Amino acid sequence: MSSFDNTHITALTDLINKAVQDIIAEYASAGRAVPSLDTLESGLFQVPEETPARLTKAIQIVEAACAQLSCTVAPPGSVMINKSLEHEEPACLLVVTEARIADLLLDKPEGLPASELASRSGLDTRKLTRILRLLATKHCFKEVKPGVFANNRLSMKLLSSDTVSSIVCLLTDESLRASAYLNETLTDPSERDGGIPFIRATGYPFFDYHKTRQGLKKGERFPRAMVGWGDVTGKGLLAKVYPWTSQPANTTICDVGGGNGHVTMNLMKAHPHIKVVVQDQPQVIEMAQKFWAKEYPGAMEKERVQFIPFDFFKDAAVQGCDFYYIRSILRDWPDTESELILKNVRQAMKQGSRVIIHDTVLRDAVRTPESSSNASVHHDVAPEPLLPNYGVARVRTYELDMTMMNLLNSQMRTLPEFIELGKRCGLRFEKLYEVGETDLVEFSPI
Repeated sequence: MSSFDNTHITALTDLINKAVQDIIAEYASAGRAVPSLDTLESGLFQVPEETPARLTKAIQIVEAACAQLSCTVAPPGSVMINKSLEHEEPACLLVVTEARIADLLLDKPEGLPASELASRSGLDTRKLTRILRLLATKHCFKEVKPGVFANNRLSMKLLSSDTVSSIVCLLTDESLRASAYLNETLTDPSERDGGIPFIRATGYPFFDYHKTRQGLKKGERFPRAMVGWGDVTGKGLLAKVYPWTSQPANTTICDVGGGNGHVTMNLMKAHPHIKVVVQDQPQVIEMAQKFWAKEYPGAMEKERVQFIPFDFFKDAAVQGCDFYYIRSILRDWPDTESELILKNVRQAMKQGSRVIIHDTVLRDAVRTPESSSNASVHHDVAPEPLLPNYGVARVRTYELDMTMMNLLNSQMRTLPEFIELGKRCGLRFEKLYEVGETDLVEFSPI
């Protein structure tokens, strides 16, 4: 690159300009303008499964290119200090979300003084003002007059009625608390915490903490937080991405550790020729039966769904299903435990069965020949000069990997790591399908 070659930044601006035009065009085709930050109604394209592919890609390009451009042109010292201060925003988000500030501002387009918000939430006026001003500066909430704040498009997701508010609390509470001890657990190891930052921070394993007096309320919001995460990351795309329509009538899917089975319920509603077996621990299965009886009684009446209790560490899955669907379980466990789960599934498989692991697959941040030439890997590679994994546009994936490490000593995995894990359990990799921010990794029995 010559001393006068600026293509490294003009290429980024070209990508941004093209992507913005694509965004405008997609909204125009739906008869709408692109919403501003001041737009409060939910509007179009709120969840990945309802968002056109061209719009999804354009948004990713804007997010990635704008961040890369900012990091390129800003002084490096300023960038690094800004990154070091980023923990302050989630700390403030936890305060306003638990205080239900967005709820207090609902239907108040002119806003409310911070003093009134503080009085109604029991917080200190001056401190709440400073917290809201930081968040408004980061485009969450709006300062309509000095010291007077209103909701905007982003803060509406903090309403207590929105499941996103629960995942925000989980990430800004338990996760943020654990991350503060990451360096300490790495540089000063202790057998008392097993190298898990969350245990160093609280004295308890993650799920045990939710049973304590101080953690009980946090544990109660955990299931709702998982729903919020799924809504944002595209769980509904499962029904659209994999070729379910080509499967014969009465194809049976075993939902391994499926909780209440809400994901496979949605899949069955989209593809009624499918049958489902929900497997989880006995107390979870009891809740699942009540959930299906309320939300999809027809499936129970027609015996399209079964509920079979089991422990995926000790018991083999139900025998002879066509598919074994494992959603977001393996990320919760290190390799040793993940192998136990997969081996217990492998025992139950017949010839022709498939395992579908629905989880996030980490991409490398460097281009490789395999990233665009492997026919078994159906995922999008970002255009140059962006990072091939879309950089900041998909940074949640990598931050979630840190969350798993800090809370549970578990991990997200790259595709080679999934393939090797499967191989150790008698499973052969078939294909990878991109599903919003997650992926389907398909295996067959060896």
